Amino acid sequence: MGLIDRVNARLAPAQLGEAEKQPRPTIALLREGVKEFLPMEELAHIMGENPDRAKNELRLACRQAMMNSAWDYVEAPIRESLVNELIDMVFGLGPIDALLDDESITEIMVNGTQSVYYERDGRLFRSSLRFETDDEVRVLIDRIIGPLGRRIDEASPMVNARLPQGHRVHAIIPPLSLIGPVVTIRAFARRTFSLQQMAEMGSFGKPEMKFFRWAILARKNIAVSGGTGSGKTTLLNALSLHIPGSERIITIEDSAELRFLEHPHVVRLEARPRNAEGTGEVTIRELVINALRMRPDRIIVGECRGGEAIDMLQAMSTGHDGSLTTLHANAPLEVVDRLVTMVRYALDLPVDAIEAQIGNAFDLIIQTSRASDGSRYVSEIASLVFDRDIRRCHIATLYQRDGAREKGSWLAVPSWIDGLEERGIAQIGEVAAWKHSIA
Repeated sequence: MGLIDRVNARLAPAQLGEAEKQPRPTIALLREGVKEFLPMEELAHIMGENPDRAKNELRLACRQAMMNSAWDYVEAPIRESLVNELIDMVFGLGPIDALLDDESITEIMVNGTQSVYYERDGRLFRSSLRFETDDEVRVLIDRIIGPLGRRIDEASPMVNARLPQGHRVHAIIPPLSLIGPVVTIRAFARRTFSLQQMAEMGSFGKPEMKFFRWAILARKNIAVSGGTGSGKTTLLNALSLHIPGSERIITIEDSAELRFLEHPHVVRLEARPRNAEGTGEVTIRELVINALRMRPDRIIVGECRGGEAIDMLQAMSTGHDGSLTTLHANAPLEVVDRLVTMVRYALDLPVDAIEAQIGNAFDLIIQTSRASDGSRYVSEIASLVFDRDIRRCHIATLYQRDGAREKGSWLAVPSWIDGLEERGIAQIGEVAAWKHSIA
């Protein structure tokens, strides 16, 4: 080997080593460089005002960041790919976009940089997707809440929001979270299940399906109760499909989840939290009071959880029959206790006076449950009556089912069933046939 060859042999590995010493091009490296030219807080603000301008500003900041010598050895196609990936991450929802596109997934949980979990068919699975840094999760949060005029920081480290497609989002950051920013997204179904479809899935049987339809047409006030993720909203949507199209419905929700895609006359109201300045809050109770002035045939409160309970009970007792609501409770008996507590948030009334309101307002409680395998089913149907002798609300179990794989049984039938044929709700002989089927 000649002298020149030996020199070149020595130089080539050295030059190659310089390239190998450079940081591997990643989204994290690009984002760190971009921060020097365009802070994420400023980008979120621009996104809220002008998304197109925000994309241009981010692309320009990427070009400036890539003028650093660390990017000298990165080829142009890779640079462009990383820029587009960062833009998709900032203006989309990053690694979880694929999970949100999957209609079978009902919940997504981002536990900082440690893990991402999702729920499918009521069961939890760990995703192979993950966020590389806490900043990536913060960008995700800012992307969600920025256009809504909301903020999250150490002074206000928790936030609730809603994605444009209706998914509910909760975020909490340090110092309250010890593992970094945590995001939980409840992804609601794109379509509404009917009572028929729920019966086919095993949530209840055909006799129960017919009973629910009769209850809606007979304008019975119904509370759907159950634990988190037990299918309350799904059942409420299915029940609402049987409300006649000639009636005016007003829905009131903390975060809009109900879907009325086929009913022609629905007015949807959504509560509003405080803004960044701590003002502008509109509560569910205020919306319930205003809904009474909007000529509703039926009022549907997405979830009753506070002082609005007293106004809802009064509405149901004064001409707005056939109204619906959901609430968290493990059994129908707990529904009464919870409603008493909620009413006392607003007014200091005697317990017996509150229970009298509950007994007069609600006709039925439908209890939903979730089995260990993730399947959801109706576990109990109960009626309410206020007993004036003992001044308490009496709950009578009509139907009971002990598990998703068990067959339910009817223990009693409410008296209003016998008047359905006279009112034209059921056909002649249909009630007798139904009673025979549940005997």
